[in-house]
Amino acid sequence: MAKVVGCFAASHAPNIARAWDTLNEGTREWLNSRYKILGDRVKALEPDVLVVHSNDHWINFFLDNIPAFLIGIGAEHDPPPEPFMKGLFTRDTLPGHADLGRHILDYALEADFDPSYSHRVKIDHGIGIPLWRVGYNDVPPIVPVFINLVEKPFPTPKRCLAWGHMIRDAIEAFPEDLRVVVFGTGGLSHSIGETTMGWIDEDFDLACIELFKTASDEQLANELGQRLSQTGNGSAELRSWSIAHAVAGSHGFDLIGYAPQPETLIGCGLAEWKIG
Repeated sequence: MAKVVGCFAASHAPNIARAWDTLNEGTREWLNSRYKILGDRVKALEPDVLVVHSNDHWINFFLDNIPAFLIGIGAEHDPPPEPFMKGLFTRDTLPGHADLGRHILDYALEADFDPSYSHRVKIDHGIGIPLWRVGYNDVPPIVPVFINLVEKPFPTPKRCLAWGHMIRDAIEAFPEDLRVVVFGTGGLSHSIGETTMGWIDEDFDLACIELFKTASDEQLANELGQRLSQTGNGSAELRSWSIAHAVAGSHGFDLIGYAPQPETLIGCGLAEWKIG
């Protein structure tokens, strides 16, 4: 049977790649050291598959078609097409895991979720930047899962937590012996395309970090929903963190690092959950 061996979260701000060569030395050192810790922890778990939750950034979808949840069930996927991501992955395609992806899709449908699916997706910076910074020479097979966190209406935090618990159950019901690591990417606070762009809401970030340390699912869903309505629009991506949190059993949060970073336009955070 498959087993969830690790759950992680990491920011995916495009400036981490786009402005890498011009970031100040302190910012680069912080990013290098924190992502190395995360990468070392992921690699030590020797995962066979990565199930990575993120939001699409107008690469696969637009206003005429925005699925709330979409599972990539293909055997391979396209690497990031954004110009600032070119050259970060040496392969023409990134490997998928069709069997696990299809199994999660079928399990989700039986569990009264209604996700969309795709046999081939473009992996944009949302998934690409954390995979790049983890430092894999060869990326393990991935099952990409996209959540709509760009254009309202969004899935509620309560629904995202329920999705995370379902993902854990689905993985553990897969009959093949696989070691699976689950990622949630995005966040923390930021504001995109609004008059508040560049605003980093440190109070929001620190409050959410405390919620992941101590809150019940009910408290996390309620307080996260309230706080998200009062901060920058990009902070919606923290729902991906809540999914990783639920997959881990809603406990065991370990903050690898947090720093407000004006250069990357985000409150940058990385975390691991110990699997219960």
